Amino acid sequence: MKFLIAIAAVLVAGCATRSVVPTTDAATELAPTGTLRVAVLTSNPIIASKDAGSGALSGTAVSLGRDLAFRAGIPARMIDYPAIPLLMAHANAGVWDVAVVAIDPARRNLVDFAPAHLVADGFLTVLVPPDSKARVMADVDQPGMKIAAVRGAAPLMILDRTLKNAKTVAADNEDAAFALMRDGQADGYAQNRFMLRARQKTLAGSRVLEDAFAGLQLAFALPRNRPQALKFVHDFIEEAKENGLIEAAIRDAGMTGEVSVAPLVGH
Repeated sequence: MKFLIAIAAVLVAGCATRSVVPTTDAATELAPTGTLRVAVLTSNPIIASKDAGSGALSGTAVSLGRDLAFRAGIPARMIDYPAIPLLMAHANAGVWDVAVVAIDPARRNLVDFAPAHLVADGFLTVLVPPDSKARVMADVDQPGMKIAAVRGAAPLMILDRTLKNAKTVAADNEDAAFALMRDGQADGYAQNRFMLRARQKTLAGSRVLEDAFAGLQLAFALPRNRPQALKFVHDFIEEAKENGLIEAAIRDAGMTGEVSVAPLVGH
């Protein structure tokens, strides 16, 4: 009986450690330089953060980027991007190999997406200034009103498609977008709810709207036309949903309750 239990334990351990392994061609497509260059967007703490003192990068994208490189049997190098426009501008410039960004149809002419690994329903919304009477999105989607967001970021692109009356105002980075709202040049500032709650604390009387204009789906993006690399990342992400890697990355980043592991593809 003890022998059978031991055999069962070995089999379970073997299943637990089973993992996808890239072919030589897939590994070459994934990391042409031999090092996985991970573009890390540090302006969004849901994705990653940069320590102001040491400069160290951390967060879900960093953890999963290192896990992906380890699975591929290659070293990883993190590349800090403080704002999304330059990161996307480098998508096909041979600068980075993978990045974590919000899925948006407008980006599909620049990158191919693996399945979403992080999701949050009703997560993109608007912060309004102290003198605003707005409570919900319909209150700010009015003629003559303006909502600030970062140029090239998902909130701006989604708002451009969903607003019926208000207009968007593009800013170069999150600080500039917030300043447009704070200084009265915009009637609101759009971003994810987690980031807006932090901004709200810096401006007494400001308020995050009660509803949202969209949810959030984050995924690994690859430069276009790397099909074998994309298949490997796809399989890695689906496995990471099942084996707890993504859940651990969320927990280690302090994002439990803010985002969740995306459903398995087909589920």
